[in-house]
Amino acid sequence: MNFKLIRNFAIISHIDHGKSTLSDRLMEETKTVSDREMTPQLLDSMGVEQAHGVTVKSRTVQNTYRAKDGQDYQLNLIDTPGHVDFNYEVTKSLSATDGVILLVDATQGVQAQTVANWRLAHELGLPILPVLNKIDAASAQIDESEEQIRQLDPTLANRQIYHISAKTGLGIADFLEAIVHELPAPVGDENSFLKALVFDSEYDAFQGVIAQVRVIDGTLKKGAALQLMANGQKLLAKEVGIYRPNRVPVDELTAGEVGYVVTGIKDPKQVTVGDTLTSQNQPAKTALPGYQQSQPVVYAGIYPVDDYNALQEALQKLALNDTSLVLTDEQSEAMGPGFRAGFLGIFHLQIIKERLETEFGIEVVVTAPNVSYRVQVAQKGQDIQTVTVTNPTKFPDFDQILTVEEPVVKATIMTPSDSVNQLMKLADDYRGVFMDMGNQGDYVRLVYQMPLSEIAYDFFNQLKSLSHGYASFSTEAIGYQEADLVKVDVQVNYAQVDALAFVTHRSRVAEQTQQLVHELKMTIPRRLYPMPVQALVEGRVVARVDVPPLRKNAAVNGQARSISKKQALLRRQSANKRQAAQSDIELPQAVFNALLSLK
Repeated sequence: MNFKLIRNFAIISHIDHGKSTLSDRLMEETKTVSDREMTPQLLDSMGVEQAHGVTVKSRTVQNTYRAKDGQDYQLNLIDTPGHVDFNYEVTKSLSATDGVILLVDATQGVQAQTVANWRLAHELGLPILPVLNKIDAASAQIDESEEQIRQLDPTLANRQIYHISAKTGLGIADFLEAIVHELPAPVGDENSFLKALVFDSEYDAFQGVIAQVRVIDGTLKKGAALQLMANGQKLLAKEVGIYRPNRVPVDELTAGEVGYVVTGIKDPKQVTVGDTLTSQNQPAKTALPGYQQSQPVVYAGIYPVDDYNALQEALQKLALNDTSLVLTDEQSEAMGPGFRAGFLGIFHLQIIKERLETEFGIEVVVTAPNVSYRVQVAQKGQDIQTVTVTNPTKFPDFDQILTVEEPVVKATIMTPSDSVNQLMKLADDYRGVFMDMGNQGDYVRLVYQMPLSEIAYDFFNQLKSLSHGYASFSTEAIGYQEADLVKVDVQVNYAQVDALAFVTHRSRVAEQTQQLVHELKMTIPRRLYPMPVQALVEGRVVARVDVPPLRKNAAVNGQARSISKKQALLRRQSANKRQAAQSDIELPQAVFNALLSLK
């Protein structure tokens, strides 16, 4: 196809501003999907997306639109996530586009993730088409939202902001014309050497790795001998096609087009997102710049309840479809073999856990999340070393530690003025350091420096609760900072449970450990004898409770005995059973959930 008639664009916005609904209307208006096949949020095909009502995975769809000038245009749309945890999906999508649609909810205005996604597009130099959604809602604040958009980007000061209702289809016709006439066509040379960017991938049990590509130069034909430039992996294009939104085979993809290639490669690790695909016979001289790989924000252990091999296979497939999921093998004395996984956030972790259960039928135990720390270690006769610790069980002994540094972020909170006091107190409770305050329209902007470990769990939920859902939250990494952190070890029945260890600030040790042991008292399965649960910091017990027994008094058998003999028999039974059970501790998921409830 003539690349001048192609438009490659992504829709970016804050969560729940109507991206997926707008994608539905575009497919409906261009007759990409028939009325019989049309369902709400069609591109959100995963069960977890439908259950939570959010987009998790970016989806591509090719639409054919006949404009008012009589030309048929190819509109390659990428629907991106809006949740902050899936920002990396947005980054990948923007690398395959030539422009973006900035979608803003007229009832909410510009929010945190709107700003974050706009910044990504702005840094890439992508043209921006501003659109205001939900203008037919009773609570729509059209003038105020338009002013916020213009304040966000000075280049939009004199641009038309299109008004639509993605739910009813109001304004969609004019919006489609704007895509054709205001977003640029791709730039490329279809007669040059093949150069295609692998911007995403998926795994098929029968066809292997399916790479999603944007052809920059040349032509990608079915049956062509190809190779990946990063690792030299050779492959045959068994099938080439486009998404409408299901896979539709075609004979070739030319410069400017977006589609997929069935590689036939069975090893997911051989195909790297961001790599350049070229021809074996006439390879390109230089690879495309690609983009920076994602960095995990929180880490957690994942252990199988039953089948380790099934979990390993499932996680490998998920890691292919979700390149921001980082996996390493892990062995726990209490839980057995498992994996240490890196996630982009706590919601990302929740999505992966649910996908394992719903898509693969695998029940897992997930340990409490943690972040990475930098620890300066001094050992006798050796130089001072700085080690990065992503697993609390690997934390060095306290007598070897010189300093501990934790990751900190610049947190920006946008909130209505009536919630400012509550949110400032919330930030202080989470060890936040106030940096700045300002007004942006009807909202107040609060800027704090906060430890990432403090906000990785339930901070976002509490923020939404205190602000009645109106506040928004975004973070920006600013490095590591020294802090007085200690490792808390947990013993159950005098046996150390490495999977329950965590790192916290020294000022919170007393409160958190007392709360933890009492939570564990209620969640650890009982036995026929009392089991002590205790928390230790630097070799000293700081909190302890006993898990109550399930048994009757073993010394009472209907015969009269002295109190001393009864007590002696109880001690012998308790000691024998406790010694035998130290390596046989079963921990359900509720035990690890107790760690998440710590304040």
